Amino acid sequence: MKLALVVPGGVDRGGESRVIPTLLALIARLARSHEVHVFALRQQAAPARWNLAGARVHNIGAGRTAVRAILAIRAEHRRAPFDLVQSIFAADCGLVAVAAARWLRRPGLVHVAGGELVSLPAIGYGGRRNWRGRLREGWVLRAADAVSAASAPMIEALRALDVGALRIPLGVDLHAWPPLAPRARRAGAPARLLHIASLNRVKDQPTLLRALAALRCAGVEFRMDIVGADTLGGQMQALAQRLGLDGRVAFLGFRTQRELRPLVDAADLLVLSSLHEAGPLVLLEAAVAGVPTVGTAVGHLCEWAPQAALAVAPGDSAALAEALRQVLADDALRLRLAWEAHRRALREDASHTALAFERLHAQVCASRGRA
Repeated sequence: MKLALVVPGGVDRGGESRVIPTLLALIARLARSHEVHVFALRQQAAPARWNLAGARVHNIGAGRTAVRAILAIRAEHRRAPFDLVQSIFAADCGLVAVAAARWLRRPGLVHVAGGELVSLPAIGYGGRRNWRGRLREGWVLRAADAVSAASAPMIEALRALDVGALRIPLGVDLHAWPPLAPRARRAGAPARLLHIASLNRVKDQPTLLRALAALRCAGVEFRMDIVGADTLGGQMQALAQRLGLDGRVAFLGFRTQRELRPLVDAADLLVLSSLHEAGPLVLLEAAVAGVPTVGTAVGHLCEWAPQAALAVAPGDSAALAEALRQVLADDALRLRLAWEAHRRALREDASHTALAFERLHAQVCASRGRA
């Protein structure tokens, strides 16, 4: 097949910074058997093209982006026809993919992978927080020939909108991120905790830091590494200082996948505090590396708790602190969670993801052909 994938970004030509690892893994696997063209709406401001992971990337750039993306897909289709157009994320990507597919009379598919279905007005987040977003998402999801999403909570959210969808998790590339078996904690050593997320409102680091402060007051010895770009101008560092977490919490900034792996390997627990996640990838990467997760009930955490993770209500710092204390006090429990999470992440890896998309593509094209 010749495939058009529409993405917001995550496909930087360098392949390390400003990338989405699971997206690169999916592109590379699809490109082994198909001709793949990736239309990146906003990877960089200026239009450009480059090759990456066996695919041709068309960066659209700033200014009338959606219209120019549809025209770019049409131009490549005229050179040699596409079999289908697929978006990874709904929102603008879904709009471009479905509109282009309809214009070209080809199947249009949408994979919901972010905050398209939520409304969190207190932090200005979510695709459904105003009427324009609701109108756009409603049209995109109903005009698509097929809709997929990463986790059961997303499938349920789509069902509530009367949209049927297929669950396709975006799995980990086991070649780039090799599996490591869960291992026992070092006796007597402070717990090594890890949080991987950009510092922003939807990741809700205030809940994380307040939980850590409660953990300190309970007498639990730990060290927390926080990895992620700071979009909040030092607010979280200042909060950590006010909560008395100096010497226990380190803000490490952005790390590439290569730089991140030793931190994951050294961790005893990954801690998530997000208000919303569709997946998330970091939980899967930690599980592959033998590290279990304690966090808020979002995305895969909802699916995995209580057998493969512990989950608490978003925004509940006291419950998060208690869940952390429980797991750190019982290494047998931590290892049970780790082994089950490890099994699930290996079962639904990047190859599983690519095969699921290929099957969906074949089914949709066959249905269109019969119609």
